[in-house]
Amino acid sequence: MTLRSATLVLAALTSVVSLALLAGGMVDAAAGMMGFIPARLSGMLDLPGALPAISTPFSCTLVHGGFFHLFFNMFMLLVCGVAVERVLGAGALVALYLVSAIVAALAQLSVDPSGVAPVIGASGAVSGVLGAYALSFGRPKRLSASPAVNRAVHIVWLALAWTVLQVAVGYAAGAQGLMLATPAHVGGFLTGLVLQRPLLLWRYRKA
Repeated sequence: MTLRSATLVLAALTSVVSLALLAGGMVDAAAGMMGFIPARLSGMLDLPGALPAISTPFSCTLVHGGFFHLFFNMFMLLVCGVAVERVLGAGALVALYLVSAIVAALAQLSVDPSGVAPVIGASGAVSGVLGAYALSFGRPKRLSASPAVNRAVHIVWLALAWTVLQVAVGYAAGAQGLMLATPAHVGGFLTGLVLQRPLLLWRYRKA
């Protein structure tokens, strides 16, 4: 991982902002101003002084609820992001991260359009990187003579396994389930699965 690594830049930017907010005791205020609130995007809630609702799928990734929340997300981003960046390239990694953040927010919105609890953290965007990582480095089982069929089954299996895991974690968390943003995690991961191959083909389009 070089100093010009896109993964490192994303992790450093997120860490600096999140740590500053945590150290200054400003997380609650930042959650309202920068967090993704579904009711704002659906037009059901007006929050004067907050960032434009359309920008919050990105700004929410810079706010974390605690040091462990930040550490876990950044650890997964660095471990998986570096590997994905080597396969797809720096530009594709950034594009994947940002698109996953958008889809994660839209997934949360689709399930809870009237929700007023701020969704914060980079988990949705990082989930997209995890999806691309799982597809890049996982081996499809040979279930048929067709590589395309084997790949399709592998993608479906990864999607189902991740979804079940996230639902189980959300259920175990009980009242904190919404804060875990299960739909956002699933949406981000599915984005990684969907975009991994197109981004790979784009990088090597002239090969």
